[in-house]
Formats: sequence, structure tokens, C-alpha cells
Amino acid sequence: MSVLNSKKKNIIKATILMVFISIVCIFSRSFGMQHYYNVGFTTGLVTATSLNVRSGPGTQYKVITTVKNGEYIRVFAGVGDWYIVQVEGDYVGAVSKKYVKPIYPNTNNSTNQNNNQTTTADTMTADEKEVFNLINQQRTNNGLQPLKVDNEVQRVAKIKAQDMVTNNYFSHESPVYGSPFDMLKNFKVSYTTAGENIAGNSSNSGAVNAWMNSSGHKANILNSSFNYTGIGVVSSPKYGKIYVQMFIGK
Repeated sequence: MSVLNSKKKNIIKATILMVFISIVCIFSRSFGMQHYYNVGFTTGLVTATSLNVRSGPGTQYKVITTVKNGEYIRVFAGVGDWYIVQVEGDYVGAVSKKYVKPIYPNTNNSTNQNNNQTTTADTMTADEKEVFNLINQQRTNNGLQPLKVDNEVQRVAKIKAQDMVTNNYFSHESPVYGSPFDMLKNFKVSYTTAGENIAGNSSNSGAVNAWMNSSGHKANILNSSFNYTGIGVVSSPKYGKIYVQMFIGK
């Protein structure tokens, strides 16, 4: 009789424990879903060689696509150690925050402003450096001072180029960032005069040649009031490459 009672007690205890565990699991899932937070930036740079985009914030979720090193992704929010993002191809998913570098915190960072001006091209890809050199060759051939790279303008030009590819448009007016002038102001870039050239081309020299054969684009390249620039070059399935050159004078 005492043995039977002991068994019943053990069964009851086990049942209570299972119910408790189930409640905790349900509560944990519900609680976790509420812990999305504002990350303070909208664009991130992928630092991993290949980064998995998953259907949810954890390695237990399936991989829906991948993004490569150097690609820009749109970041909506954070959840734990993951970011909720949108990537090329209109995929929305989650990526590990360890492999995403915020490229524009929404703060007025005086350190960044102090480091705006540089005569180096360390932040440029090989394509961007070639375009930069070709543009300055055109300026010096026409008796003008070469442009310098402005780190913040360089960053904005890269974002605009990626935005054009991601959102499949070819225009100075971005559906996300507005006009080039709006975009520069929103990214806290100070200027007295500004301009933008865009191109879709399969080669760097081809893009610069096309600009020099267009009166409006040529006028920007040979504008003596511009003294700083930023250049973004991003691979495009439609054009080969998308080119964005932003100019500012200050």
C-alpha cells in the first residue's frame, strides 16, 4: 500500500514538473518575442566571408539566403545577439550581429566630423580607387585641383549605390533616402555646394567616359567649386556595376 502511494506521488510530481516546464517554455517564447530593440542605425556592412540570413533569430532557424563580405544590408531592429535585416532579393530575415558593422550610427559624432577630410583612399575598393584616379586625371588635364576623398561622403556614396541595386531603380531620387542633398544632410555631411553623378556600366573607364560625354555629368566633374568627393561602385545584375559619385564643396 505504501509502495503504491509512493508511485502515485512520483507520477503526480512528474506530471506537475512537465506542466511547469511547458508553461515556462511558452512564457519564454512569448517573452522573447517582445525583446526587439532599436539599434540606432539603418545600414550595416557585412564583415564575414559569407553570412547566413535565417528565418528567425537563432541557429535553429533555417537559412533562407546568404550575403557576402562587403555587402550592405538594411537593419530594422535587434533581438538578442541578432539583427532583423533586409538584403538584396527582398529577403527579410535575421543575421548574427557579430558579423555586421554599423556604418551610420544616428548620432552627431564629432570625432567622425574631425576625421572627414583625407587625401587617402583607404576606404575605397579597387574599382572605386580607379574611378577616383580617372576623375582626377580629367580634372588635372583641365587645369583643376584634384578632388580629395571625404570619408563621410564616401560612405554615403556607397550606401546610395547599394540602395540603387537593392531597390532596383536608377535615379538621383532614392525611394529610401530622397534626393542626394537630403541624403547628405540626413547623414550629417556639411557642405556649401553639392552634386551627384550616377552610371550603370560594365567597366570603370566606360562609366567615366560616359560621364565626360554628357554635359551635365562633365560639368560636375570639372566644377571648380567642388573639392571633396565620395565614390560607390556596387555589382549590378542589370548593368554590370552601378556607380555613384557624390561631390561637395566646403
